[in-house]
Amino acid sequence: MKKYKKIVIIPAYNEEENIEKVISKIKEVASDFDYIVINDCSIDNTLEICRKNKIPVINLPINLGIGGAMQTGYLYAKQNNYDIAVQIDGDGQHDPDYLKRLVEPIEMDKYDFVTGSRFIEKEGFQSSVLRRIGINYFRVLLKMLIGKSITDATSGFRACNKDIIEYFAKHYPSDYPEPEAIVALARKKYRIIEVAVKMKEREQGFSSIRSFKTVYYMIKVTLAILINKIKTI
Repeated sequence: MKKYKKIVIIPAYNEEENIEKVISKIKEVASDFDYIVINDCSIDNTLEICRKNKIPVINLPINLGIGGAMQTGYLYAKQNNYDIAVQIDGDGQHDPDYLKRLVEPIEMDKYDFVTGSRFIEKEGFQSSVLRRIGINYFRVLLKMLIGKSITDATSGFRACNKDIIEYFAKHYPSDYPEPEAIVALARKKYRIIEVAVKMKEREQGFSSIRSFKTVYYMIKVTLAILINKIKTI
């Protein structure tokens, strides 16, 4: 099998209590992966912790949100000629033990984009009730729009091949981009699959999506998805 150059992209905003543990686990279980932290203008000690521990980090001078942070990571992956890029959140919810499972379908050239779903085997942390309602809503919406059931459309635990790295380096949705990115890739006929993973509950810090933002998030992302879909008509 071809030896792939792989990188883990870790967007981080105020993850001073989590980032060291995330990096330590990657180094422990996935030594064949490089990694880069995208510090999205954190106002805590995330940047200082990365520098102190000699963790590769790109420091954004202004807060770009998850979309801008990830596009920065994909641009870095493209410029450094990586074959596979994996997104892992900096809050510790995504278990690096699943990195190899996530990239295997890409290494076997069966799929271009792989996303980790907590709802296939329904093990581990299943998220809050409100977020599960939103996730199920997007599952139904994406099924209608792309003809494929995505059980965990908001999952930020995902891997992609070199072609998609180059695409995302130029075009990546802003704000909360996970469902919209899936529609964009389906529109371009990329091969997409989900694999079962277990996720953990955030140990420290706060999620960027709170319960009072759930309805706003659903409306905003729905409009973005529909606009993306209209581009194909």
